Amino acid sequence: MDRKLLDILCCPASKQPLALLAGDDLARLNRAIAAGGIVRADGSAQAEALSEALVTRDRRTVYRVDDGIPVLLADEALDTSQVADFPR
Repeated sequence: MDRKLLDILCCPASKQPLALLAGDDLARLNRAIAAGGIVRADGSAQAEALSEALVTRDRRTVYRVDDGIPVLLADEALDTSQVADFPR
């Protein structure tokens, strides 16, 4: 993801800055998705693993990145409290 773009992006709900989700945390999230335990804010299941994602500063919300394009829709956000032992 382009660094200049990342510097200006923020969460549409909380207005917190966003950062790339690190490899270990992304892997932890993808394991939870594979286990079928992750739903989006709108209640729909997140069925596909994420290749790239953005996380809010407080690490409570994750937004997926599809083909290099951030999907910053509050209804499609993932709450990290659904992931066991997700670091804060």
